[in-house]
Amino acid sequence: MDIAKDFIGKKVHVTIDRKLGSKHPNWKFIYLNNYGYIPNTMSGDGEELDAYILGVFEPLETFDGICIAVLHRLNEDDDKLIVIPEGKNYTDEQIDCLTEYQERFFKHIIIR
Repeated sequence: MDIAKDFIGKKVHVTIDRKLGSKHPNWKFIYLNNYGYIPNTMSGDGEELDAYILGVFEPLETFDGICIAVLHRLNEDDDKLIVIPEGKNYTDEQIDCLTEYQERFFKHIIIR
């Protein structure tokens, strides 16, 4: 978690491996936003730090944006950055709504 918090307020580069509209390979739900990872980082689950891209409504390959929050899963060591275009903002309630398609399965809090 401490590593993820270091990204709040900073510009980050995200590699998208689950594009908007794509289907999860195992669970078959549809990604309602672009989802990817921060290259050359390490999350608590041993993989690169994941990121939700909010505020972009087309499939992407990569994205540079501002990390405004961390979605911290309480029952799993797998934090998610919330990354948005410069000049936009989202409330905690909006973040919950926009990530619910996947996060409804996990108890979490949003850290600013």
